[in-house]
Amino acid sequence: MKTKSLQDLGAIRRHLAEQERVAREQAARDAEARKRTEAEKNLFQRAAGKVEPLRHHGRVRHAPEPVAPIPAQRQLDDQRVLKEAISDEFDASTLLEVDDAMSFRRPGVGIDVARKLRRGEWSIQSEIDLHGLRTDDAREALATFLREAVRQGLRCVRVVHGKGLGSPGKTPVLKGKVHSWLVQKNEVMAFVQARGDEGGAGAVVVLLKPSS
Repeated sequence: MKTKSLQDLGAIRRHLAEQERVAREQAARDAEARKRTEAEKNLFQRAAGKVEPLRHHGRVRHAPEPVAPIPAQRQLDDQRVLKEAISDEFDASTLLEVDDAMSFRRPGVGIDVARKLRRGEWSIQSEIDLHGLRTDDAREALATFLREAVRQGLRCVRVVHGKGLGSPGKTPVLKGKVHSWLVQKNEVMAFVQARGDEGGAGAVVVLLKPSS
């Protein structure tokens, strides 16, 4: 770099001096930063205390996966549902007594039980109205109703199935199915067609077994 005068030489010197000053300040800042880093490192080591490196054995041990619990309650519920299932294919007509009012008595149940039901000597404690329901909905609703009635300790209930006046051909389809479903339920001891003031041909009065 050529200089043309003493002024140029002075400017160069001032420029070099400024560069040296900036370099010294940067070096001082770098040194201060290293001191802080070292101090923080020492502080962590003092806080952590003495440590020893883990021995490398080249193997990884995983805890065994826990055995899945057996869904015992769900299995019991499934078995209970299968046991309580009622079929539309069951023909109950041969088990029904055909007289002035359709009735059913389970073997071992005396004929006087049906007479007392027909005369209204048993007080009706609850009822369910299936009239207007589809077959699948009515079957499920009846099973649930009977199960809950037995759980509550009820003995006499009424099931309203309708007279079928709104069905095609005026045929009481649901009436026959209700009779079949009731015969298949072990908790049903007997049932009779309801009296005129209790629903007549559109309902049955059902006697349930005592709850165990």
